[in-house]
Amino acid sequence: MQAWFSLHPLSPAIIEVKGLHHFDWFTKGKVPVLEAMEKDQRVRSQFRGGSSAIVANNTEKPYVIAAKLQALSPKYNSVMNHIRIHLPELFPSLNKIVFLDDDIVVQTDLTPLLKSYLNFSHPLIAKNFDPNECAWAYGMNIFDLEAWRKTNISRTYHSWLQENLKSDLSLWQLGTLPPGLIAFHGHVHVIDPFWHMLGLGYQDNTSLADAESAGVIHFNGRAKPWLEIAFHS
Repeated sequence: MQAWFSLHPLSPAIIEVKGLHHFDWFTKGKVPVLEAMEKDQRVRSQFRGGSSAIVANNTEKPYVIAAKLQALSPKYNSVMNHIRIHLPELFPSLNKIVFLDDDIVVQTDLTPLLKSYLNFSHPLIAKNFDPNECAWAYGMNIFDLEAWRKTNISRTYHSWLQENLKSDLSLWQLGTLPPGLIAFHGHVHVIDPFWHMLGLGYQDNTSLADAESAGVIHFNGRAKPWLEIAFHS
């Protein structure tokens, strides 16, 4: 990746590429998500025969089959999927970042997004923040790291991870979204839909005009356009 950016400079942007080996604190004893990943791997290993064998087992209920198929997805055993809860520690000198998943396509300058949204560190905003139920997607966010460091978000996340491990994954089977939704509850502010059009790759009737006019589009469905299972339209 470093070589690619060296050959394709994005001046005046400054590109810094880091790997997990640059963070000496990222070890099993210090990072609870690594224990969760080991548990995920053990769950995945129970499903012998892969997806074909799971689907062929017509004695199980559809939701059980769906859960097992989901467990086989490599994203649930990717450390990069779990590392997001450590963004404040990964970038201790930064106060705010825009986070993008690897299936995001940016179609416009994100500078207005970074500059225009609330400063959640301000006590007046924190005091009057509306915590009404607001579901959110992990894949495209602007995170106020300074405000995050003042909350119990990371502790809550790890606490629920441990509860799920103790329950033998009976709270939720795999993935980081359930504990993320719990941990960030009451700390979420809605951004304009222009900045995040998600759901692409789930159905083939997405409006092309809507996708072209969005600032950021998110192929969070399985049928991503760079895969063979993509929708032709």
